[in-house]
Amino acid sequence: MATLKDYRDERLRKLTALREAGIDPYPAHSDRDTKVADILEAFDDYHDKTVCVAGRIQSIRSFGKLAFVVIRDDSGSIQIFLKDDAAKFVKKLDTGDFLEASGVVSKTQTGEISVFCDNPRILAKALRPLPGRDGFTNKEERFRRRYVDMAVNPEVRERFIRRSKFWSATRDFLNNHGFVEVNIPVLEHTTGGADANPFSTHMDALDQDFYLRISHELPLKRLIGGGFEKVYDIGPRFRNEGMDDEHLPEHVAMESYAAYQDYRDGIKLYEEMIKYVCEQTWGTLQFSHNGMTVDLDCEWPQYSYADLLQEKFQVDVFNPNIDQIKNILHEHKASFPETASVARLLDYLWKLIRKESTGPYWLIHEPVELSPLAKKHAADPRVTERFHPIIFGTEMGNGFSELNDPIDQLERFQQQQAMRDAGDNEAQMLDMDFVEMLEYGMPPTCGWGNSERNFWLLEGVSAREGVPFPPMRREE
Repeated sequence: MATLKDYRDERLRKLTALREAGIDPYPAHSDRDTKVADILEAFDDYHDKTVCVAGRIQSIRSFGKLAFVVIRDDSGSIQIFLKDDAAKFVKKLDTGDFLEASGVVSKTQTGEISVFCDNPRILAKALRPLPGRDGFTNKEERFRRRYVDMAVNPEVRERFIRRSKFWSATRDFLNNHGFVEVNIPVLEHTTGGADANPFSTHMDALDQDFYLRISHELPLKRLIGGGFEKVYDIGPRFRNEGMDDEHLPEHVAMESYAAYQDYRDGIKLYEEMIKYVCEQTWGTLQFSHNGMTVDLDCEWPQYSYADLLQEKFQVDVFNPNIDQIKNILHEHKASFPETASVARLLDYLWKLIRKESTGPYWLIHEPVELSPLAKKHAADPRVTERFHPIIFGTEMGNGFSELNDPIDQLERFQQQQAMRDAGDNEAQMLDMDFVEMLEYGMPPTCGWGNSERNFWLLEGVSAREGVPFPPMRREE
């Protein structure tokens, strides 16, 4: 049975033969002027016209003075009809090679649309054969050689086209609502804006340690303090934590901030945005995932955090009984550190409710202890003006009326820093520069953020399936 080495050796032999014949197997330029789909979708317009197409060879059939080669570009596949000397050239080709073909568009005797080519030109010689679709299904191999996965599984490549549409639609919506995209630093002296463990690195130029951002929040709010009224950024963020079906240490996220708005304005705006993005990306507002079916085409109800925990577990979030909460968590076999703070224990309890929630609905009014950057509710200072959309058992975004009282913000940062000092690596850092910005003044502001987890869930795939190149343990 032929091995990979055997196949590669044979292709190397053909590569040498091409070069000895004075043919460059890796030219820099292609003369392609027509996409395959254009021909297939408008054959009558292209019939008897000369075109130049190019793509990867999918199959080769050779019959002496006749040969049929099927090539594929990113729009579709088409047959190339070759005869005489052009057919002989096929002997130097293999599946996986990139081929350019100029010729007249017509149909063969069997009625198949083809390009009748007299002068095929190789654009790139493939030294390794592509596996068949049925032979390339192992997840580890697919993730590690994603370029092969996309080449043999077109549906994988199409998923990442939808991923691009997801972010393009997000940009379009925000731009059309007056937001300005401002790219902010990835490296930060003090990182914050989320409960997460950061990656750290060292900058030789300044001889200081930096963190990779865990959130876009604090720099964007500095822009609001600097006079911007509507800003956003889309880009990667980094959280040095575990991987599962909904989380990756590196992922793309978006955050936006609008001055002179509060959380009620945000709920209305971002419900509209999510629906818009879904329609532009998938063309529907109805989705199914993990046995759940959701219809986003409605006005989403709102439920308060305290009411849900009281209704489900009879827990009073304003006078929590730690033993009661731990007993409930043990009963539900939820893992948690026994030394966890009350705020963390409440969060673990809420997640038991969340994972069973199909949605869509808005979770509102989280306790102050769980929201160190959110403004207190005017009518009930025990809770914040915070909102999450709950869909498919997860929080598909995070928003709130931003805290702009510098004294209140400093006190909450100090509480978070005390939690860090006590061993909570996910508690937020004390950022005095941000407090100083607030002392210069920041107007009332509503902030919002969501990540590509929304795309993964609505696409119905795991986190690693939902990115082009998932993190893998290194292998030579």
